[in-house]
Parts: sequence; C-alpha cells; structure tokens
Amino acid sequence: MTGLAFMILPFLPASNLFFPVGFVIAERVLYMPSMGFCILVGYGFHLLSERWSRKMTWCCLGVLLLTHSIKTYNRNADWESEYSIFMSGLKVNQRNAKLFNNVGHALESEGRFEEALQFFHKAVSVQEDDVGAHINVGRTYNHLKMFKEAEQAYLKAKSLLPKAKPGESYQARIAPNHLNVFLNLANLISKNATRLEEADLLYRQAISMRSDYTQAYINRGDILIKLNRTKEAQEVYERALLYDSTNPDIYYNLGVVFLEQGKASQALAYLDKALEFDPEHEQALLNSAILLQELGRPELRKIARERLLKLLAKDETNERVHFNLGMLAMDDRNTDEAENWFRRAVHLKQDFRSALFNLALLLADDHRPLEAAPFLNQLVKYHPDHIKGLILLGDIYINNIKDLDAAENCYKRILQLDPINIQGLHNLCVVYVERGKLLQAQDCLSHAHELAPGEEYIGRHLQIVQTRINRLRQTPDGSREKEIAFADYDPQEFGGTAGAMAARNVELSLGKSIVNSNGEQPGSQQGELRETVADAPTGDDNKQKTVLPHQQLEQQQAVPVPPDDDPVFLESESTHNLQSYAAPAVDSIAHKSKHRVDDGSGKPTEVPSVTRDSSHPSDGSLHHASHPTQRLHRPASIGQDLDDPSSGMS
Repeated sequence: MTGLAFMILPFLPASNLFFPVGFVIAERVLYMPSMGFCILVGYGFHLLSERWSRKMTWCCLGVLLLTHSIKTYNRNADWESEYSIFMSGLKVNQRNAKLFNNVGHALESEGRFEEALQFFHKAVSVQEDDVGAHINVGRTYNHLKMFKEAEQAYLKAKSLLPKAKPGESYQARIAPNHLNVFLNLANLISKNATRLEEADLLYRQAISMRSDYTQAYINRGDILIKLNRTKEAQEVYERALLYDSTNPDIYYNLGVVFLEQGKASQALAYLDKALEFDPEHEQALLNSAILLQELGRPELRKIARERLLKLLAKDETNERVHFNLGMLAMDDRNTDEAENWFRRAVHLKQDFRSALFNLALLLADDHRPLEAAPFLNQLVKYHPDHIKGLILLGDIYINNIKDLDAAENCYKRILQLDPINIQGLHNLCVVYVERGKLLQAQDCLSHAHELAPGEEYIGRHLQIVQTRINRLRQTPDGSREKEIAFADYDPQEFGGTAGAMAARNVELSLGKSIVNSNGEQPGSQQGELRETVADAPTGDDNKQKTVLPHQQLEQQQAVPVPPDDDPVFLESESTHNLQSYAAPAVDSIAHKSKHRVDDGSGKPTEVPSVTRDSSHPSDGSLHHASHPTQRLHRPASIGQDLDDPSSGMS
C-alpha cells in the first residue's frame, strides 16, 4: 500500500479533485501512476470478495469497468484533432495560457487566422507576461497583413524579456526560444527598405545573446547583401559555419555572396558544396545550373541540364526550369528543342517576359515572323516598357505584315519611354520614308544624326533621302507623290524641335536645297534607303535588316549594331545579381520545420536568394546574359515568423 500511495498521492494536487489548478499535465505522464490505480482496484476486489458475496463484488467491478469504458470511448472523440483535444482541456481549465496558445496553433495550422488570433489574445489576457503568447499574436497579425499591429506585439514581447544584470550571463537568463522575437521583428521591419539598418541591429542583438544562433547569422547576411555590404555578409556566413558546418543554406548563401562579388568559380564551389549536403536543394540546383550555363563550356552544360531536369522531375510547373532548359538548347544550337521549352515556359506563365521575347526572337530568326508577332504582342501587353520587343515587333509590322500604322505606334512608344533611343528613332524615320513623307523623314534622320553623329549608317541614309527630295523637286508640281513628300508635320512626333519646322519653311520658300555641281547633295549616293538597325540580330553578324521595297536599292553591307549596344538574345536568367536568403524559421506548433529558412521573391522570397521575381529579366546575348538584371526567386518560406515552443504543449 505504501508503494501505491507513493505512485498516486504526488498527482493529487494536479487532479482538480479537491480544487481547480492553473496548469495541466499531459495524459502521457499519467501512464505510470495508472498502474498504481489498477493495482489498487485489483487489491480492493480481493478484499471485497472476502467480505461480500462474490456476485456483489463482480457487479461492482462490472460497473467500474463499464463507466471507465464509456469514459474512454468519449475521450477518444477528443483526440480526433489537435483542435478538439485542446478545446477539451479548456472545458475544464480556463486559466491556462498554454491551452489557449495550443488551440490558436491548431487553428493557425488550418489557416483560420482570425479565430486563432482570438485565442492568442486570450492567452495574453490570462498570462500577460507570456512572451510566447505575444510572439504568437504578432505572427498572426503578420499573416493577416496587419503589420503595424504585428510590430507592436513583437515590441511588447521584446519588452518582457529579462533585463541584463551586471556580472550575470544574459544568455543563461533568457529562454532560447524567446530570442525568436528578434528575428520575427527584424523580418517584419526588413520589408521596408528604409529600415534595413534597424533589422540589422536586431539580428546583432540576438547574436550577442546567443553566439551560436545560426538562424540570426543567416538572416543578417541577407540584410547585409541588400545593403550591398557583401564583404560583411561573407564574414557573417563564415562565422555561422563555425557553429553549423553542415548547413547547406549557409554554403548556398556564401555562393550568392561570391556571385555578387563577381567571383564565379568560388560561387560555383559553394553552390556545389550546398548540393553535397543537400542534393535536393532547389535553389542551389537552379542557380548552379544557370552559372554552369553562363560559363559557356560544353562539358558543363551537360551537368547544368542534369540539374535542371532533376528540378523538373520534382516540379513540372516551374516555368524557370523550362526557360533555362531552353537557353541551354540555344547554346547547343538546337532551336527546335529551345522553341519547345520556351513555349512550355510561356504556357505556365503568360507574362514571362524573358521567355516571350526569346521565343519571338527565335521564331523571327527562323523566318517565321507571323508566328512571332502574337508572342511579341503578348509581351508588350504585360510589359509595355520592353523596348527591344517593340523594336522587333515594329520590324515585323514593316517587313511582313505591312502595317505601317502599327509599326509607327511601336516606335513612338519607344520614344516615349526613351526619347534618345537611336534605333527606335531611326526606324520611325524609315516609316516616314515608306509613307512617302520625305521631308519629315529628312528632319527625323537629321535629328537622329545630331543625337548619334558617329553612326555612319544614319548619315548615309540621310544623304539618300536628301537625294530623293532634290530629285523630286525637279518634277512638276501638283503630283500626289510630291504633295505627300512635302506635307506639313509636327516635329515633336519624333522628338524634333521648332527649329526643324523653321528650317522646313525656309527650304520650301527657297524651293530648293543645296546641291553640288552634279545636281546632287554633297556626299549623296544614288539609290534608296534599304535597311534599319533593329535590336534583334539575325544570324552571326549581330544585325537585323528592315528591307524596304523601293525601286532602287543602295547596294551596301548591312549595318552592324554599334559595339556599345546590347547584344540581343535577351532575357537570360542570370545569377550575377542573386541575393542570399535566410533559412526559413520554424512556423508550426510542433516545431517541425519543412523548410530551411525564412522569407519572400523572393522569390526570397519569394530572400530569395534567391531571386526576386521572374518578371524583371535581363538582357543578354544569344547564349549568355551580358547585362543581367534578373534576380532569381527566393524559396516561399523565407521571411516567415518563428513561434515560441514554450508557449504551446508541455
């Protein structure tokens, strides 16, 4: 009996039999004490069977078993879900903050944030100094996009942390999980680009309290990259490796740092190291594949393709993987395969800027301009500022569709975006020539020549137009051709000035233009304007022709794109501007993180690092990006808040 007493009596204060208490004990800790209860029942049955009739004793035992069986059956219903088990606890105990937190966690896991918030608030009201409850309130406000309220909740939780005392270790006095408030608050603040320094300070505070807090190192490194302090970010990540040398996210982020510093070989080494520890690391697979592609070596393209196909097997809906497989096919000069991959990417993401332009350019280069036009129209619909797409579309309208109005609209749109865009301006001048508006074309080309005096082809075309004007002046008045050639116009259509109009009036009043002794303008050549330089090269000579069907054509070499102009197989996904991303923080009541670290993206962020979003692509050459501005997406988990394990189940 003494042994039974020792097994049962210690749990009587928490049993709620004599008076209600403010805490609960999980049922699992009652398994051993229940053995004492079972022994006690057996011993009691033995004593009663000696004093009472055996039939009466068995009846009492049967009633006991029946009542407890019914109780067990009813209790099983409480275990149907986390929500039901914790709600059953609240029915008997309304003064326990952990129960309210656990109900809130259960609702949060189901996406019922408004209801979860009510229970978290109740936990705060029951125990106002519960740091974890305030963290949960802030996290839920963050889910509800109520960022101001979330920040206030985090600040309240931070204010409840123990204050440092002289000569006492602060690290030993604070619950490690409570440090999550620094990360959650910093993640929230860092959404505002003007408050990155504040976020950095919070990460440094967390690290000062716990030197092995690798999550804080990772998140701080991301902030430093955003602040363009890549050297410090490198030091932070290397410091994190001292405490967690097998974390693939740290190696990945170091790879991103070296990419930011333009050190491709070091970057690739760290990305490969991340894959060594986690062969399924999606961002490392994608970004290392892109980097291998950009290195331009055929043997590395095979490895890049293998990594992309591995990603494709995991997720066939990732448009970036399809796009980069298309770029690899272009490197191998397999245009059919490249077209197939680009079409798949566009199918998955209708506004995929890079894929739309590259697919259209591929079709145009394959002498299928009418197939390219719909993709270019789709491109400028979603990205009306895509100048190179507008130039290529205008070229197709002139040469293939014969729609001068549409071509003129394309080039005027370019000049609205960039008034000194020489290619757009020159091609607009070509439209005037096609319409027979020679005087307007002359002034348009003169304006282009003033903006780019070093472009020989503009000067040559200007001389051709001037020759035609001079020849036309010698024809009798009253012809329709001459009327159109010398019609009034607004020089502002092509960015000209009032001076152009004045010069036109003077020329008309004189009835002639300056000519040489042969009746030609100085430096002119017999012939007509033949081509314009658009922004989409054809073949290997990096040029794009716009052939105009005049009676006489100038026999000359195609004008090459100026050396300082962007080469044109545009929109390559480049790793040059990647950002690192912080490993995702735990965000479940059971604290089983399914992701690495936290966001955006992005794109990390979705931070991403890495990349922000698939819609701000870069302009590159036929095979590799040469002016990349695209950042890759972060994993979706980056930037999420951490909850406090101490505020949940015991």
